[in-house]
Amino acid sequence: MGKFCICSCFLTQNIFVRILNCHVEYTCKAQFLQMYHQMLAEKSQSDLEQIILQISNEISRRKNLFSDSLERKSLIQQQYHNLHPHIFTLKESFLAPQFLQLVNYCRQEDATFEGVFHLINETNIERTYTFPVFTEEFCKEFLEEILHFEDSSLPKGRPNTMNNHGVLLEELGFDGFITELRERYLGPVCHLLYPDWCWAGLDSHKAFIVQYSEGGDVDLAYHYDNAEVTLNVALSPEGSYKGGDLFFGAMKNEFDNERLWKSYRHVPCFGILHRGQHRHGAYPIETGSRYNMIMWMRSSSVRNKKCPMCGSVPDLVEVDGYGDGFTSQTVDVCSLT
Repeated sequence: MGKFCICSCFLTQNIFVRILNCHVEYTCKAQFLQMYHQMLAEKSQSDLEQIILQISNEISRRKNLFSDSLERKSLIQQQYHNLHPHIFTLKESFLAPQFLQLVNYCRQEDATFEGVFHLINETNIERTYTFPVFTEEFCKEFLEEILHFEDSSLPKGRPNTMNNHGVLLEELGFDGFITELRERYLGPVCHLLYPDWCWAGLDSHKAFIVQYSEGGDVDLAYHYDNAEVTLNVALSPEGSYKGGDLFFGAMKNEFDNERLWKSYRHVPCFGILHRGQHRHGAYPIETGSRYNMIMWMRSSSVRNKKCPMCGSVPDLVEVDGYGDGFTSQTVDVCSLT
């Protein structure tokens, strides 16, 4: 396997603008004003300046994203004092018994798509599945750790332009935990449930915590994920918030009808598994705070053929870490001699 990469479209496309409540493409100011002139027609000069500034800041953030993340991770590793050190290494005791049964079944050579359904809960949303992932005790300690980190003065990288509140789990030190969760436990499940997206395996991820609360991120605009498969696990205890349900529409590039959107209500400790290209959002939270762990799981073999964001053969740019899950091809010089 070569070095992990991003597609160059990461620096110009799918930039979320909160004022417009949509994602845009931006290569230069003239292109942007021409492409979105109808959408911008009713905006004031002050709004336009704010929009351009927001986009410029986001592009600058993306250019320095991976180097800045490494610096933060190093600083956190040196200075952060864990509240619950034992939870940073994955143990099966953290995982719900039903989830372990599901994983053990999916690991069997004779496991079938039909046979898995006594271990998962289907929803009324096409090809989305729910099941308990973590125990209640682990979710409690995990959330306490996240809040402890948030209360620290250490720098924090935020998940993306749509989620301005939350934590990047790799920076906090959960990279080994998440890697093992993806490889040993979620990989077999995803391979059985989504063979069209996981036929070659899931070899990278991006994992983060999102927070929705009054005064912070209240809702989530309609979008699709930069992932082959997404796992969304509810961490907040029952009764700690009201509102904030997810809603799902059509797949990317499929006909979409808002009247056909379907809702999903989070259950503590349960995850909902869905395809990354399945468009979704979150309704506004009404009271309290909702915390979820999000895992974007990626297959380089799938995305190396077509970038899920721009829809083209990816124009690769090598970066540190997992990047966006693309891989460059390296040549073994010894094999050529």
